[in-house]
Amino acid sequence: MEERLIKRLMAVIKCRVCGRHYEVDNVNILSHDQDLWFLSAICPACRTRCLIAAIVKEGRVPEVITDLTEAELDRFRNAAKLTADDVLDMHNFLDNFAGDFSRLFSQN
Repeated sequence: MEERLIKRLMAVIKCRVCGRHYEVDNVNILSHDQDLWFLSAICPACRTRCLIAAIVKEGRVPEVITDLTEAELDRFRNAAKLTADDVLDMHNFLDNFAGDFSRLFSQN
């Protein structure tokens, strides 16, 4: 498994002292043997150092559980990817949205 991916996986772990997530740049791979990885991480907030032993297995992709139909899955699978501008547009919309759904849906 690629070391960069292991670091990103470990960055979702929270510091036991202050609860902040570790950052990828603060995770160091010490060694690994097959599926067993040894890492160290330093909390960016409180500077606490921790040692991590993780078993990371490559294998089958987990089954996706969804209530979407196959047609809906295909439609979204082939849809254009969201851009930073799309996210910014939605942020601006929600920032100015007063919660009046009746007025929103009655507009043409």
